[in-house]
Amino acid sequence: MSNVVVDEAPGAARESRGAGRRRPKMSKRRRKEALFFWLFISPWLIGFVGFLLGPMIASVYISLTEWDSFTPPEWVGLDNYAKALTEDPIFWKALWNTFFYSAISVPLGLIIGVWLANLLNKRIRGRKLFRTFIYLPTLVPLVATAMVFKMVLAPSGPLNDMLGWFGIDGPEWLLSTTWIKPALVILSVWGAGGATVLLLSAMNGIPRELYEAAEIDGASPWRQFWSVTFPQITPVIFFNLIMGLIGAFQIFSQVYILAPGGNVGGPDNASQMVVTLLFQEAFSFYHFGYASAVAWLLFVVILLLTLIAFRTAGKWVFYETEVK
Repeated sequence: MSNVVVDEAPGAARESRGAGRRRPKMSKRRRKEALFFWLFISPWLIGFVGFLLGPMIASVYISLTEWDSFTPPEWVGLDNYAKALTEDPIFWKALWNTFFYSAISVPLGLIIGVWLANLLNKRIRGRKLFRTFIYLPTLVPLVATAMVFKMVLAPSGPLNDMLGWFGIDGPEWLLSTTWIKPALVILSVWGAGGATVLLLSAMNGIPRELYEAAEIDGASPWRQFWSVTFPQITPVIFFNLIMGLIGAFQIFSQVYILAPGGNVGGPDNASQMVVTLLFQEAFSFYHFGYASAVAWLLFVVILLLTLIAFRTAGKWVFYETEVK
């Protein structure tokens, strides 16, 4: 009899543990809440699957084929990727141009944003009006801004006229292989007001006690900025860095509009960017497979740079609530 009890005890214990792990039955109210949750989130799920996830999966397949959108796709495997990395010099030039543009426009935009935010954070008369003027350019549509800059950067445009006042012979901005990328950088700086507003909001949230303590210690305004202001706004700087990096590598409209004579690549492909290259390959030459491969290579580059930024953020980004 004792053996029977011993043999049945483990089974009973397992049943007891299984019963303990059993998920409790949802009440009628909880089921109703879950139903409404899936009902309200369904438009986003449908949009995500239909307009983002589905096209991404299709793009992966297309990148492995040769397809002109008129005939059935022909499977070529990794040939499109190999062509971009080993056979197409324009791809590498476009990638270099994109790196050049991003490496200058993103840090320059951050520096100008921090500088403007620091100025607008001063207690001066009319600062609300100045804040409005700084942010207004970001509200202007990008196409309209690019069209205006196309006239400003013309050989006989206002910018060269202004340089002529100082005895400087202005270059042919959009017709020069040397100056067309700086022209794009100048256009990017025009929209620094968006970052300025976020940085200004971060500065307004810094406790005043920190500045008072720094003044008691005899810190100069410059030292207060680097020891108090800058560490407190680094999370916003990091956010603007990531968003600016992603946006800079996806530059398209500015190049497409400013390109002289409809030549998207500019003189000697000096303004050819990765997105403009894949646009040409897809919609001018109907190489949709190769364009999809270029798009995924661009995705990998942006992903790697974003991961590097996140891995290095711990060395300079300060979060007030973090425990070290």
